[in-house]
Amino acid sequence: MTDETPPDSLIPYDEYVQDALRGVVYLTLSNIASEGSLPGDHHFYIAFKTRAEGVNIPAQLMEKYPDEMTIVVQHRYWDLKVDHEGFEIGLSFNQVPSKLVVPLSAVTGFVDPSVNFALQFPPPDVTAAKPALKSVDGDDAARTKSAEHAPSTPATDVDTAPPAAGAKDEKTAAAKDEKPKDNVVSIDFRKK
Repeated sequence: MTDETPPDSLIPYDEYVQDALRGVVYLTLSNIASEGSLPGDHHFYIAFKTRAEGVNIPAQLMEKYPDEMTIVVQHRYWDLKVDHEGFEIGLSFNQVPSKLVVPLSAVTGFVDPSVNFALQFPPPDVTAAKPALKSVDGDDAARTKSAEHAPSTPATDVDTAPPAAGAKDEKTAAAKDEKPKDNVVSIDFRKK
């Protein structure tokens, strides 16, 4: 009996599958943006790498979450804009309105706990730490901590005040720890 290993593929199937699964996130957020609100009890936990290329978040969030952050889109959000590259959303943290810009390539998890649906993605290659960022709130001197000091808990700064004018009645919070364990789709094509 011979141990034959399959030949290396010249077609990047694993990348195609990950792109297709990220398309689920794109379609879901696009539909919510066009409808103007979340249907029923649906809400989303979206985890992303804060140092990934194209991520733009306020300085105080980058300092608190220098590696990864999870946001919850539920009761308070506004200005949700989605395109094939990513999304932009307004959320409040400690009653401070914030705009976040997140490329789909930075997303590492997308969960809808109301129906036990979850997608996990491999993290993007973030080899060099960003020493300084121009924050979406205009703070050019935003400095980040090294990734080794990343907090182990997701964003928990929840704005409990009523939403600002024009805001959706959707609650923002972080709840990475509440991700359902079943129905997780994660595909790994690494050779063993």
